[in-house]
Amino acid sequence: MSFLRPKTKIDKGDTVIIFLGVNSMHSIQATPTVVNRKGEEVEHIFQTSFGALKVRSIIGVEYGTQIKLSKGWAYILQPNPQLWTQTLPHRTQIIYTPDISMIIHQLDLRPGSVIVESGTGSGSLSHFLLHAIKPSGHLHTFDFHEARAKQAQDEFQNHGLSDFVCVYNRDVCESGFGTQLEGKVDAVFLDLPAPQLAVPHAVKVFKNQGGRFCSFSPCIEQSQRCCEALKNHGFTEIQSLEILQQENQVKTKSLSSINLDFVKHKKPLNSSPDEKHLPSKDVIKVLTTFQPMTHTGHTGFLTFATLPPIFAR
Repeated sequence: MSFLRPKTKIDKGDTVIIFLGVNSMHSIQATPTVVNRKGEEVEHIFQTSFGALKVRSIIGVEYGTQIKLSKGWAYILQPNPQLWTQTLPHRTQIIYTPDISMIIHQLDLRPGSVIVESGTGSGSLSHFLLHAIKPSGHLHTFDFHEARAKQAQDEFQNHGLSDFVCVYNRDVCESGFGTQLEGKVDAVFLDLPAPQLAVPHAVKVFKNQGGRFCSFSPCIEQSQRCCEALKNHGFTEIQSLEILQQENQVKTKSLSSINLDFVKHKKPLNSSPDEKHLPSKDVIKVLTTFQPMTHTGHTGFLTFATLPPIFAR
């Protein structure tokens, strides 16, 4: 239940984050024992780059506590969508925070919103959507792959989020979102190979006052086909965006500086002809920024659109 609300102490069965560093985190379940490959129940010991952790020892400990490992230290953190995205088990390629933040902003999500998601995958975006619409909203998420849908359902149950989400195993391009959702949804998100095939079904689930639409596509051709389908079905404000994140590095750099103050003054009349007035060289330190040598690669295109109220379509 560690995702449901802020907590002080770790309970048995909670999902917790083992924080070793900014680029080294792990998610584990706080269970004292696990079942090994032979079907035997054994002590739950988690191995990290700083040594082993007896998971039994963290149950009852406060979140944020520094714990001792066999070869170093770590911190125990309560999970949130941002940390879960960095540590979750990958069943598919996932959407990361830069794209997710734009999706939530553009879909105008708030507590109480009802949203449809097709392409549950590993559940990275799903946890962010649930965080935005709780406690009075609801997420309806679809995946055509039966095993992935079942794994996602189990995760939501373990994280204490099952009251806010319904998981469906269905190919929405062929079968749509179901008659039970028609006219009940504020926003639709698609992460599909052929999103244009699901656009006609998406129109049916929007409320009479309309709503916002988003599709994530790795290729520009997918985005183009989606834009054409959106235009043909009465959507407006259609646009495609690509979010590229860049981290500038702040460093102190030493620069050579030439002092040319001598040119401001006339050469003394009594100076020797052999006397030379050369510029002096100083070294100064400045705080500056550098762009990284490598840049984050392309992730995908986000296509957004608005479905107008029913009287304006």
